[in-house]
Amino acid sequence: MTTLPDRPNTALLVIDVQNGVVAGAHNRDGVIANIGVLVDKARAEGVPVVWVQHSDDQLKPGSEAWQYVPELVRLDAEPLVHKLYGDSFEDTELEALLAERGVGRLVVTGAQSDACVRSTLHGAFVRGYDVTLVGDAHTTEDLTEYGAPAPDQVVAHTNLYWRWQSAPGRRAGTVDTAEVTFAAADAG
Repeated sequence: MTTLPDRPNTALLVIDVQNGVVAGAHNRDGVIANIGVLVDKARAEGVPVVWVQHSDDQLKPGSEAWQYVPELVRLDAEPLVHKLYGDSFEDTELEALLAERGVGRLVVTGAQSDACVRSTLHGAFVRGYDVTLVGDAHTTEDLTEYGAPAPDQVVAHTNLYWRWQSAPGRRAGTVDTAEVTFAAADAG
């Protein structure tokens, strides 16, 4: 039901599952395993998998922290979007890549739930995309020392929050890995 004309396709977005981002993340191994299941399913169904990789002072390009986790392997034919901001659309070629592929719906996974994942969810939604968050395929680190809730609560709140998003002509929703379908009619 996207508001983007002639964009019936779905893509899987894998955001910032980099060594330095998920090293201490909540349920790291389980989340990465779920993302792996989704990547395999998307590939099997011919659904584009788009990888996003963040760079900043702690994630210097080429460094070990900047690299994607070894459990997830990007195929050469799959786009890799480099970003400097939380929203994966901001000052990147993501929109152009999705337009070329006729994508009007995103299935979102990755890290961090309360930063780049949430920013990208909103960035996609306000740009007219239908956006499904995979509730057991995103994570965050423990930022309780800065006043944030515990990571499991951040993940749960992000799932709850996204489940109830709405806007004219667009769909949002949250589903778990086992419930994901890449068919356009399923938006969560």
